[in-house]
Parts: sequence; C-alpha cells; structure tokens
Amino acid sequence: MADHVQLKNGDRWLPLPRAEVIKAVERRGPARIPLVLAKWWGEGLEQAHGDALRQFDRFPEDVVLLLIEPLDYRTMDLPWPVDEEGAHDSRCVLDDWGKLDEFIARMPDPEADPQIDRLAEQAEALRREDRYFLFGWWRLFFERPWSIRGMTSLLMDFHLEQENIHRLNDALATLYCGYLRRGIRVLQPDGFFTSDDLGHQKQLFMRPEVFRALLKPYYIRIGEVLREYGGLHWWLHSCGNNTAVLGDLADAGVTVFHPVQKHTMDEAAVARQYGDRLAFLAGIDVQHTLQEKDPAGVREEVRFLIDTFDRPDGGMCIAAGNGILPGTPLENVAAFLDEALTYGAAHRQRVAG
Repeated sequence: MADHVQLKNGDRWLPLPRAEVIKAVERRGPARIPLVLAKWWGEGLEQAHGDALRQFDRFPEDVVLLLIEPLDYRTMDLPWPVDEEGAHDSRCVLDDWGKLDEFIARMPDPEADPQIDRLAEQAEALRREDRYFLFGWWRLFFERPWSIRGMTSLLMDFHLEQENIHRLNDALATLYCGYLRRGIRVLQPDGFFTSDDLGHQKQLFMRPEVFRALLKPYYIRIGEVLREYGGLHWWLHSCGNNTAVLGDLADAGVTVFHPVQKHTMDEAAVARQYGDRLAFLAGIDVQHTLQEKDPAGVREEVRFLIDTFDRPDGGMCIAAGNGILPGTPLENVAAFLDEALTYGAAHRQRVAG
C-alpha cells in the first residue's frame, strides 16, 4: 500500500490522487478502495432532504464524470414529431425503418459539437488537482436503440429487422467513436464512461447469441478506439443480470463493470469467475439494503461487498448500485459511505500487509 497517501484531514476524507484510482482499476495495490458514484442522488432525494445532504460533503467522490449527450433528438431537426419523454418506455423516435436514412443523415458532427469544448476548462482543472476523471455519456447500443425504436419494437427488431439493427448500430458506432476520439484529444481523460442496461431482474433482455451477433461487434469498435489511445479504462454501467455476457464485455475491452446488481447476479460467483478479467465498481443495493436495513445491516453489506470483490492487489471500487431513492434513511447513507471508507482502507492495509 502507498503509505504516503494522506487519506483524511480531520474528519474529512480526501479524494484519492489519480494514481491511486489507477492502481485500484489495474490491480496494483491502492491505498484504499475508491468511491465512485457513491453519492448518486436519485430523482427526488435532493428535493426531499435539501441541505441535510450537505452532511455527506465530508465523504469524497474519487472519480469525476464529465458527460455529454451525443444524440439529442430534439436538436436533429427531424421532419417528424419527437416525444421528449420516450427514453425508457414504449414510445419511440423512429416508428418506421423507412425513416432510418433520414435519421442517420441528421446525426450531429462530433467535430463541430461545442459540448466537449465546454468541458475543457473543467478537465484542465481536474488535471491540475491530480484527479482521475472520465469522459462519456449514458446509453450505448441497447439503451439508445431502445429510446429510438421503443422497447417492444426493438425486441421484435432483433428477430425481424436484423439488417436495420446493424445499420443503426453501425451509424451509432461511427458517431460514438467520433465523439470519443475528439473527447480524448481535447479533454485527455483517464477513461470512458457509458451505460447499457442489458439485463432485467432475471436475465438479459435478449439471448446471449443475439447480443454477440447484433451488439458485440460495435462494442468491439469502442474498445479499439480506447486501445488506440493507450488503453484508456472503459467503465460500463449495466443494470440487471449481465452474467451471461460478462466474458463478452471483457473481450470487447470493458475494464470496470457496475453494479453487479444484488438479487440478480451471484456476487461471489462473478468475482471468482471474472475477477482476473474485469475490475468491479460494486454497487450497494438501493432497492432493499439501503432502504430497509438498519445502519448495522448496511455496514455488514458493505463489508460483504469488499470481502467479495477486493483482491489482494485491488480490482474494486464501490458505488451506489443506482440512484439512492428518496425514502432512504439518511443514517443508512451515512453508514454506507463511512463503512466503505473506513473498512475499505483497513481492508487494503490488511491484504497488502
């Protein structure tokens, strides 16, 4: 362990230096387990608690996310109406595959998009502060087509419209790779963050072979870009049971997987089978554990996650599994953050010693 790293200033935990986060991700013995997306306030939490959330300022976020929106349908000047609320339900942006050529033609030019330039000053400040930061966006090759076609239509398209799925994902991959290359050049991040909720509570939304045929080739293109720039870390959030394709994600170049959702995936089996190929941003359960247990039970769960995923050389960060919900007792949030830091640091000292 890097004994020279100052972890606290009084009762305030300090953010880890960039090098320590890299050590955790690359399994090179970090000083403590990094907190990433740990203070993920879900919709309504800030409105419910207001200034009471300031008590958590003493806990750090060790990774900063600089995010853009690569495909805002409202700015594409599409010649048909767009429902702004269609991202996660049955409504859709492209109701007829006959409109696909027009849709692709109106995708933005990453080189001309000012979103990345607006982040440049913040990125420079983070580098001066020796902070680890990620560039990216939410939604990739499943969630994005889901919002474009609607869930029901997309799942049917996987069987009836495979050629059009390939055409759409090819266009998305070209768009994403353009944004990724420009973001890396301008911002010089430590890695790429994105999401694709591939699973539900029991299994994938699709058969693994459908993922491998229709999505994995485009995941591979993202991984190739990251390798072009020295192998930047790829952080992927995907809710639900992703067990069947974790090996495929590692093949494509994913470095860190989040959240290993409790009650959908077997944490011990996942850590045992994939811990040498993936680092894990293990997410504490926000559906039941944080809402229903007492602080002692929350601390017990944090210790379980750390004991399960943190290897002697690292390979683990810790997070909220998703947005922390408004009904969550704040004392449970405090227990989660405090135990993640105190036990996380002590655990690293034990396994490194």
